[in-house]
Amino acid sequence: MLTNGEIEGTRRGATAMDTVADFELGKSATQAGLAQFEGMHRIAPKNEDALFLLTQGWGGYAWGFVEDEMEIARDRGDDATADYHKDRAHMAYDRAIFYGLELLGHQAEGFATASKNDKDLQAWLTKHFTDKDDAVNLFWTGYAWMSRVNLLQDDPAMVADLFIGVALVQRSLELDPDYYGASAMVAMAAYHGRTADAEVDEAKKLFELALQKTGRKALTVQLTYAQLGCILGDKGLYDRMLKEVLAVADPDPQQRFNNMLAKRRARRYLDPKRTADCGFMTK
Repeated sequence: MLTNGEIEGTRRGATAMDTVADFELGKSATQAGLAQFEGMHRIAPKNEDALFLLTQGWGGYAWGFVEDEMEIARDRGDDATADYHKDRAHMAYDRAIFYGLELLGHQAEGFATASKNDKDLQAWLTKHFTDKDDAVNLFWTGYAWMSRVNLLQDDPAMVADLFIGVALVQRSLELDPDYYGASAMVAMAAYHGRTADAEVDEAKKLFELALQKTGRKALTVQLTYAQLGCILGDKGLYDRMLKEVLAVADPDPQQRFNNMLAKRRARRYLDPKRTADCGFMTK
């Protein structure tokens, strides 16, 4: 009972760190939190708050910190270190997905069978996940799945299962398009704009809608939108979105940490080496 109460309180208070724009503090706090939540899960394995904190925590840690280190190493030409951090990110996404699927399994059985093809998976999701509150667990599990595929684009087997993450996030979007700064909408926009031959018009539509819904205060929207500019070879879109991220000081104190992460990457993405990787000519 004490453990369950502590886990519940931890989940309620976890959003306090969203207001702190300190990268090193956030990194150490996230690492400590993951160790704490793993222990809590061992003591109370059926506690859904612990499963959620592990799903969200491992996925957020992989993107916010481990992939950040991977990108920095890759940019300086240190491929060995970059590959090391890539393996770490892979592990983190694996754990996020493991706990996320366990969490979804508390609500509905049959994922393993349903996920063999897109049609059956969508039918399973539509049948068993019908409330707005279901969007939360669906998003973080699907987000980790899509992020893992993006990390391992050179693995055909992994790419073949992208539809699973897409279906989870799409269902989350249908149930609550506003959750966590329209994150499901942004993830789906990135998916539709994954290549220049994909559904680019749909991607732009979703990005613009996400900017409208967030009042342009969730800067990860602009950061992700900029990547569409890179894919399309649209330097104007790329520069405009990244410079907007850097131009605003503190648009929303409740999203201060994520906005700090967006600014950190935007600075790096405007580096001439990065713009050259997008195929943009530099003077």
